[in-house]
Amino acid sequence: MAKKPFHETVAEDLIKQLEEGTAPWQRPWDKEAVLPLNPTTGKRYKGINAVHLMSQDREDPRWMTYKQAQAEGAQVQKGETSTSIQYWKFNEEKTKINNTTGKPVRDDNNKIVKESVRLKNPRVFYANVFNAEQIKGLPPLERKDNQWDAIEQAEMILKGSGANINHDGKDRAFYRESTDSIHLPKKERFDAPDKYYATALHELGHWTGHNSRLDREMGNVFGSESYAKEELRAEISSMLVGATLGIGHDPSQHVSYVKSWIKALQDDPKEIFRASADAEKIHDFVMSFEKEKTSTKEELKAKTPKNDALVSIKDKLEMDNLTKEQKEIVMARIQENVEKNNQLKSREEPKQKEVEKER
Repeated sequence: MAKKPFHETVAEDLIKQLEEGTAPWQRPWDKEAVLPLNPTTGKRYKGINAVHLMSQDREDPRWMTYKQAQAEGAQVQKGETSTSIQYWKFNEEKTKINNTTGKPVRDDNNKIVKESVRLKNPRVFYANVFNAEQIKGLPPLERKDNQWDAIEQAEMILKGSGANINHDGKDRAFYRESTDSIHLPKKERFDAPDKYYATALHELGHWTGHNSRLDREMGNVFGSESYAKEELRAEISSMLVGATLGIGHDPSQHVSYVKSWIKALQDDPKEIFRASADAEKIHDFVMSFEKEKTSTKEELKAKTPKNDALVSIKDKLEMDNLTKEQKEIVMARIQENVEKNNQLKSREEPKQKEVEKER
């Protein structure tokens, strides 16, 4: 019997989980959740691979191949079963050829120059990975402390996006494509700040689909197939963004779409691949609005003006883009500079008077 295609296997597993209410984006994720990653490369898994690995219900986010585990001095435990992932190769490195001579191009050091060439027919590869819980000899998982508040980061993203956000939604949160606007309940109607920001970022995910941005088929009619598909993309991206920022994920508002999601995957198993790919694009688009951060207060302080002159008006105006904590640090620096300037002035005044007397 022929082995089922990868996309069918993944879709069938997710359909079963959807029916049970346990698909990755159906489960509430706490603030400590980390997206699946490869500890050898230091990169996280993306798209369908991220969704597929999250559906395996493992606590440890680390996944690696058998050989990678061995290279770490660890060993996959006997009897453990691997999980398949797939990746595509769209470019290939080839020798750059001089169109005139037909010979390889060489650099100043006489080394052959390579160039990346887009493949006409992308190639798909498969790999089998094991979770860290299946491997003996790996060091314990180290969770990095986020020195920046997740709520501040979420607020940066919302402000940085420039989206038209209105708090007039009463008990509803939605994005209206016709006016390109987001509508949310007032902040005080949410029982926790992270729930407000998770909701706002979910709607910002829909906002990215506007034809001036990622240009997705939004599905304006509630209950339609295209509407449900758009919700699937927004829900998966909310899970990804929530885990990236550390604000968690609450799926309770979107249980009504489950039957539509199941039907979409039954009709076309490849839909989950398209949805996952679009969700990654949404995640990347949303996260691009996060302002560049430094890792510590000391680094931020070091970046503020250090000269004895007062901070320029331009610097003050740019403070509108800083968080409350960042503003406090900059204001402290401004005050410090004011005091230094006054001290310098007080020392210069007697000297100036002496010069005037001599004249």
